[in-house]
Amino acid sequence: MNKGQLIEAVAAELGDSKAAATRAVDAVINCITNGIKRDEGVTIVGFGSFVKRQRKARVGRNPVTGEPLQIDASRTVGFRPSQNLKQGV
Repeated sequence: MNKGQLIEAVAAELGDSKAAATRAVDAVINCITNGIKRDEGVTIVGFGSFVKRQRKARVGRNPVTGEPLQIDASRTVGFRPSQNLKQGV
């Protein structure tokens, strides 16, 4: 499911317009993004948790030449699904 399909599903679920569903989906995505940026993480009970994770610097390999190369440390987002989500899938 992509964002457009999600918006259509939300509009159908709410019985509202696609414009209202777009605003709702965008608001949820913005709130999750802002929560992660503030290092708070976001927990949605019954769904899961979004957390900021730190990746250490490491040595990788160029897939074409096989030469080692340095990969810098970076930040990424992790998701831990809840038990309800795991059982539903």
